[in-house]
Order: sequence, then structure tokens, then C-alpha cells
Amino acid sequence: MDRKVKFVEPAKLYGMIKEELDAAYFEVMSKGDLIDRGQLKRFEENLAAFVGTKYAVGLNSGYDALHMSLRAAGIGAGDAVIVPAHTFVATASAVVNVGARPVLVDVGKDFNIDCDRVEELLATEARSGGGRIKAIIPVHLSGYMADMARIMELAERYRLVVVEDACQSLGAGMERTNTVNRQQQAGGDRREETGAHHETRRGRKKLAKQSGDLFGEEMDAAAIGAAAPKETATGSVSPAPEDVSGGWGRAGSWGLTGCWSFYPFKILGGYGDGGAITTDDPDVALFATRMRYNGEDRQTGEYHGHGFTCLLDNLQAAFLDVKLRYLPQWIIRRQAIAARYRAALSDLTDLLLPHYDDPRRDHVYQNYTVRSLQGNDFSEYLKARGVEVLTQFRKPYYRHEALKLEDRGFPETEALSREVCSLPMNVEMTDDEVDYVITVVRSFYGKT
Repeated sequence: MDRKVKFVEPAKLYGMIKEELDAAYFEVMSKGDLIDRGQLKRFEENLAAFVGTKYAVGLNSGYDALHMSLRAAGIGAGDAVIVPAHTFVATASAVVNVGARPVLVDVGKDFNIDCDRVEELLATEARSGGGRIKAIIPVHLSGYMADMARIMELAERYRLVVVEDACQSLGAGMERTNTVNRQQQAGGDRREETGAHHETRRGRKKLAKQSGDLFGEEMDAAAIGAAAPKETATGSVSPAPEDVSGGWGRAGSWGLTGCWSFYPFKILGGYGDGGAITTDDPDVALFATRMRYNGEDRQTGEYHGHGFTCLLDNLQAAFLDVKLRYLPQWIIRRQAIAARYRAALSDLTDLLLPHYDDPRRDHVYQNYTVRSLQGNDFSEYLKARGVEVLTQFRKPYYRHEALKLEDRGFPETEALSREVCSLPMNVEMTDDEVDYVITVVRSFYGKT
């Protein structure tokens, strides 16, 4: 078939903002600003302001953000960490690679971790006196946040560190309740620590002694990734951080850290890989800033432990900073495309659409992931007619034998793995292309 609608079109998006991207490139190249320079610091400042945290630290990938967060929290050998059964494998791999054990929990209809099952697991462990579960990594999948109000309440009750895997949901938000404390506030204004964060700080201080990192020293904010400026207008669909008065929280601002991926096909994608953490905790930010550069304090030249090489490239930071300025309007476009899909496809009874109508949360639609009872027949039909789709993950990651993960039975994950299909969703799409996707989907079900 001659007609083709791509899942994403990076070259087309480049053409839409070519002048600004080219200017960013030539600024970096003409100055020779290649590693850890002003462009990176500016992006970190703007990212922190957009998310609503005090600090952001640019890293090499979303995986590095998860790995660094767990190490900063003191998670290691003998610990267990709750992760969703339906996610990209990197979420679990980061746990394994700090020496801890992933404990998988099934997801709900919204693809995010099922908080009822999390609570059952934690209650069972508490009754048994196990005490091994030290942290939870909720994943905000496809642009829609997990129920962070519920997760933070459980974390408070069971003294868990919360690391948000927000790699797919930059710009998404959720209403905070009066009973929910930000775990990140421990590095800021809150006088009394939660039990969970108290344990976190104890773990980090233990790790500090092992690595030679002195968390208690006086810290210059300029050395800690970058602190957010007090005023940055984001213009986002979700309330801007300076306007919410604690009533609304963006993804990545609830837990000890938020973890980000700037893989090219993410809602904010670079021209290569990249990642970051956001946090309000200066200890965590300083740890990540040093450890991303082999453990070195770049201001003093002192090494504070055996670190890693996972710094966000300066050129990628410059490109991402340009794109971040456009993200609010791009989210509006994605939501408009989602609305067109919903209006045209909601009568198809064998197709479950990703609209959850929870007034506490918004959806930024990094992906528009439907569930078709016809599974591969549906996705192959679309591909044969020129509609490029994504099917993640037909084989759940825990069923890969080499990963040696425990399969405790995850019926929702198994079902959605057979059924998921992400339709084209990108700001480069024209209305005509959206209409063509709708026509092909409806034709599969015998509808005009």
C-alpha cells in the first residue's frame, strides 16, 4: 500500500524547529562547549523548574537515572524493591545491578502498578516480619501517572523509599491531597522527616562512608547539578509549579527522585540517548552530580568514590532545552489527537481506549496505547495498510529465562501483553494522517 503513517517522524519534527536546533548546535560547536558546560546547566535549571523540584542532574539515560537513584538511596544487597510486572526491563535491571531483588507486582487497567496488590504484598510481608522491601519504583507509563497519592501513603506507612520511573510521562500531573507529603521535601523546608526518608538518609550515610562521599558538608548549589530558578513560566497544560501552592504535583516531583529518559522517541527526545533525575534533596543531587563523572567533584578535583561515566552530553542538553520550551504546546497537540481518536473509536467494543476519566490526573499521551481483543491480527492489519504501530511487550520481561526473575502470576500483565497496540501519536502528524489511522482501525472492525 502506498499510504504510510509513521509512528514518529524525527526528521519532520527537526524541520519544524530547525532554526532553533541549528542555532543550539552552532553555539555548542563554535564555543567548543562539549562536556559539562553552560548548556547542560541551563537545561538542568529549566527541567527542574518544569517538573517543580529544586534540582535536576543530567545523566546518560533513563536507566542511569534509576540506577543512580537507587544507589543514592542506599539500596543494595539484601534489599527488595517493588516494581511493576509491565514495564521496560530497565526498571528491574537497575534494581538487580545495585545488588537488590525486584519484587514484581501486577498492573491495573491503566497499565500502571496496582496499588491494591502492592498493599496486599506489604501487609503480608509485615505480618511475616520480613522487612526486606525497602523501596518501590512506580512507573508512569505512556504519559499517565501511577496513583502517587496512594503510593505515597503506603510508602509512609511501610517506610519505603519512592523512586519514580517517569521516563514516559514528562508533563503529566496529579492532584495532591492534604495527607500526602513529598518524600523529596526532606532536603528542603520540612522539619520532620517521614520514617521512610529517615531510613533513606541512614542508608545514604552508610553508603557515603563506603564511597568516601561526605554528605554532611556545606554544598554550593552550583555544584549540585543545577538548582531551579525561582521563576520559570512553563505554560503547561498542568498547572505550572509556581502556581499550584502544593495542590498539584507533576510526575517526578513526588518521590525521593524522578527518573527521566530522553531517548529519541520519548515525549521529550534528544538526538541520541540521555536522561536525568529530579529531586529536592541536595544530598541526592550532589551524589548524582559527582558519581556521573567517575566520582569526581569537578570544582575541587577530589574523588568521592568509585563512580560511573554517565553525564548527559552538552550538545544533547542544548537540543533538549530547545524542545522543552515547546513541550507544553506539544502536549496540547497530543491531547487533541487523543480526543479525535476517542471520538471516532469509542463505539468499538473490542477496543479498549486509554481514557480513564480520573479528575485527579491528566494524561499527556506519550503513547496512545489501545487494547484489542484481536491482538496480533489487529496490529498486523494496521501495519499491512501503512499504519506504523508499536506492540510492547508481547513477551513480558519476567518470562525471559536469562533474567532469572520470579513469576508469581500476573494475569493483567499477561492479558495486556497479548492485546496492546500503540497507534501513531506525535506532534508531527497532520489531521489527515490521524483520520487515515481512524479509517484503518474502523475498517478492521467492519465499520465505516
